Amino acid sequence: MKATYQKYLLNFKRPSGTSRGVLNEKETWFIILEEKGKKGIGECGILRGLSADDRPDYEEKLKWTCANIHLGKDQLWEALLEFPSIQFGVEMAFQSLVSETPFLLFPSAFTQGKQNIDINGLVWMGEEQFMKQQIEEKLAQGFRCIKLKIGAIDFQKELDLLHFIRQNFDSNTIEIRVDANGAFDENIALHKLEQLAGYEIHSIEQPITKNHTDRMAELCKTTPIPIALDEELIGVFTWEEKEQILQKVRPQYIILKPSFVGGFRGTKEWIDLAEKYQIGWWITSALESNIGLNAIAQWTFLQQNVMPQGLGTGGLYTNNFDCPLEVADGQLLYNNALEWNVELL
Repeated sequence: MKATYQKYLLNFKRPSGTSRGVLNEKETWFIILEEKGKKGIGECGILRGLSADDRPDYEEKLKWTCANIHLGKDQLWEALLEFPSIQFGVEMAFQSLVSETPFLLFPSAFTQGKQNIDINGLVWMGEEQFMKQQIEEKLAQGFRCIKLKIGAIDFQKELDLLHFIRQNFDSNTIEIRVDANGAFDENIALHKLEQLAGYEIHSIEQPITKNHTDRMAELCKTTPIPIALDEELIGVFTWEEKEQILQKVRPQYIILKPSFVGGFRGTKEWIDLAEKYQIGWWITSALESNIGLNAIAQWTFLQQNVMPQGLGTGGLYTNNFDCPLEVADGQLLYNNALEWNVELL
């Protein structure tokens, strides 16, 4: 078996804002396996400044992985514990290699085009008018669950945007999720949660920065709206550490990005622990290209979670790969009339 890797820069159609800054491009890496005339591809989706494996030796570890590909998927997963995005790329590449085609990783009613996945519509941070425009577009596109990134503009303006939605749609019609990306000061976070509660919010992701687990545990106990841990899970590698954080913080939900938490195997560990402690969960992509999104979507469908998932990033880039994934009426669907176009293979 031969393994190679290559870097690929995804360019945003327009700068995309989070509370950590504005993104213009997204770096990703692909592992390509070749054996007996077949090829497999896996995406190592890293987000600089956020991923646990954003380290100076990242490319060196990719090189090592390709040189040691003979160790196989399971042994490599263990060896790459501190490189969750490479764990994911390796898992995906091996699954791709043994599949009927490189992109049909987990055949199901989803890949047959018979069933779709409910997803949330993501509203990026920006000026109030831009955010309002996005909200109107998402509602017009048939989304029944909208996720707003908050924490970058004036909080009152963000409340006004929520008011705008609730003036027109109640919580039975539109579910609202908000994502603070850790933007709230921990001393006034509860007050902000109380203000948000007036708008029938489904949940808030990561209200305060990670690693303040004592305060996060207090918030989860007293919050008027459910709290979902997101960044808090990054860099938590072992089963014991995962159980420890869930036992201590007791969040209402956890949000799982396979590129950040060790691929399918790492995600499944979190799911099993969440269900043990009656904690809800859903799966989200992390700005991967359509190659990574495709793998995540196919695997997510098999988990049979009826909540809207966070899988709608395919249209963000000018140089993404053509694929059968489409978004319609607030759902991700697999259109087999469309073909893949990936020159990497």
